[in-house]
Amino acid sequence: MTEPGEPVLDISLVIITGMSGAGRSTAANAMEDAGWFVVDNLPPELLPMLVELGRRSQGSVPRIAAVVDVRGRAFFDSLRGALAELDGRGVVPRIMFLEASDEALVRRFENVRRPHPLQGDARIVDGIAEERELLRDLRGRADLVIDTSDKNVHELRAEVDRAFGSAADESVTMTVVSFGYKYGLPVDADLVVDCRFLPNPHWVPELRPFTGTDPEVSAYVLTRPGAVEFLDGYTDLLKVVTEGYRTERKRYVTLAVGCTGGKHRSVAIAEELGSRLRKAGIQVRVVHRDMGRE
Repeated sequence: MTEPGEPVLDISLVIITGMSGAGRSTAANAMEDAGWFVVDNLPPELLPMLVELGRRSQGSVPRIAAVVDVRGRAFFDSLRGALAELDGRGVVPRIMFLEASDEALVRRFENVRRPHPLQGDARIVDGIAEERELLRDLRGRADLVIDTSDKNVHELRAEVDRAFGSAADESVTMTVVSFGYKYGLPVDADLVVDCRFLPNPHWVPELRPFTGTDPEVSAYVLTRPGAVEFLDGYTDLLKVVTEGYRTERKRYVTLAVGCTGGKHRSVAIAEELGSRLRKAGIQVRVVHRDMGRE
C-alpha cells in the first residue's frame, strides 16, 4: 500500500488476455515497443502489487501492460478478485481480449505441432471450446476485442498501436554506426553504406593520426569529389525509407557506414548524415564502432 504522505501517481494499466494462439505474445511485444512496461504470465493476484510498484516509481513506469493467461477456474477467480481490488484502489484497467475462430486456432496449433493448453488427452477443438467457455465473462468485460482470425502479425501490431500507442510512439529512431570493413559488418545493420569510393585520409601523413570527428579530417572527406552529391542523394533516399519504416511500424533502424578501418571516412560521413537527418526531423544517434581500434 502507498504510505501516508507519499505521492500517488496515475498508472495506466492494460490487461492482455484472450484465447491461446490468438496473438497475446505479438500484442505484448507491440506494447513493449510502444514504451509500455510489459509483464508476461503474471499471476492475477499480483496485479495490485504491480500497480503499487508503478506508483512508487516516481513516474518512470507510468504505463503497465500485463499478460494474463487464464487456464483454470481458480485462476479466473483470482483475476476477478484482483480486478475488484484494483477498482477499490481507484484503478480501472483496460482489458484487451484477443480471439480467433476455431478454424484459425486449430490451424495455428497444428502448424507449430503443439497441443492446446486445456485439451489434455482430448482434441484441440475440445481445449479451445473449454477455454472459450471459461473466458466468456471476461470477454464480455473487455474494452477492446481483436479478432485475429485473418490478421498477420504486422496487422495485429498495427491495430494494437492504433489503440494504445501515441504520436511519439510512431516515430523512427535511427542508429548510424560507422565501422571498418576489415573488422566485419555490424550484425544488426538494416542498411549498409560503403564510403571506400572516397580518398582515404590515412594516406595523408598529417591527417593519419586524427579521426573523422576532427575538423581537419571531416573537412578533407566532405570536400572530396562526389562527397556532397552522395550525401545529398542518400539523405533524400533515407527520408523516403524512414517514412516507409514508420508506416510499417518498424521503429528502430540501424544504418551502417563503412570504410576500410572505421577511423576516418566512415566516421566523418556518419556524423554528417546524422546531422542532416536530425535537421529533417528524424531521431538519430551516431555510434563509432571501430574508432580507436587502430
